[in-house]
Amino acid sequence: MTMIAAKRDRGSAALERGKAATGLTLFIISLLIVFTTGSFAQNSRPAKTGAHSSGSRDAFTAADRRIVERAIGATCTERVRDPQGSTPIDEMQSRPSLPVNNPEALAGARRAERLLPATRKLVINAIVQLAKEYDLYDAGISRARITGATARVDSVKRVKADVDARDNASVALREPRTIEFGTIFLAGLKSDEAMISVLSHELTHIASGQSDSLRPLFRAIGRRAATRMGLRIQGQRAEELSCDLVGAIAAREFIKQNVTWEPLPRRVARAFEHNCVDDDASDEDHLSPRNTIRALFTLDVSLATEIVGPNIGARQTTPFRFMELTPAMGRF
Repeated sequence: MTMIAAKRDRGSAALERGKAATGLTLFIISLLIVFTTGSFAQNSRPAKTGAHSSGSRDAFTAADRRIVERAIGATCTERVRDPQGSTPIDEMQSRPSLPVNNPEALAGARRAERLLPATRKLVINAIVQLAKEYDLYDAGISRARITGATARVDSVKRVKADVDARDNASVALREPRTIEFGTIFLAGLKSDEAMISVLSHELTHIASGQSDSLRPLFRAIGRRAATRMGLRIQGQRAEELSCDLVGAIAAREFIKQNVTWEPLPRRVARAFEHNCVDDDASDEDHLSPRNTIRALFTLDVSLATEIVGPNIGARQTTPFRFMELTPAMGRF
């Protein structure tokens, strides 16, 4: 009995060892399947991207390009329809000089002076927004630089009409307290939205100042536009385009804060209409006017999308969605 029992015990032990070995083999095979499958699954899924990842930010599709081209056409068509549509730059250049007391020039000067305080705030907010979007707020553009830019923008208190400046606006960085407007330009910008875009352009030059404190942002904006458009956008061209982009963002924010019953596409288009030229010439410091519109829409496709919305030029029966975001601030 003892020998038989011993044989049974050894047989049971061998059987258990066999079962254990089989179980271990199956466990190892299962692990291999899990890890292999997981690896394939990770390769087949696109990586998640954050709100400011370079991949999502730099994406520009063929569909985006079509929207941009449609928006350019819609902007320049709307300029003709809009009673407050701006005069194109090439038309301004062909006109005789206007005296300072010309009624249209006076109206433009009053508009610029009225809008200057609000525009100063809009410009600073737009610069901060862009610095964050281009990942420069805590790196290439420090908060100290933004503080300095804010102080320079806040120092601008005056708009001066100048007959000799004709169709231009300019600032002197050595004495950045005044924006000079040609009287033709003052007369040609017939809407608040257009005036804010130009005021913002000049204020952005002042924000950067003689120290070029916003140069990293200008370079980053120029690089993105150049990549998407296949054009050379460096140096002063990048700065001019960046100033225009701040102007477009400021005008859009002004529209959001000051709701009217006018169509949103019409109001957004006003920020670009002075670039709707027939003589589309460029120089070393500037893109051509129409390429300027193209670059701005290419940099911010949402601007183009707002302009090619339905019923451009038609009277709306309900307030725009912007009304739900921010109450109207009233006039300044």
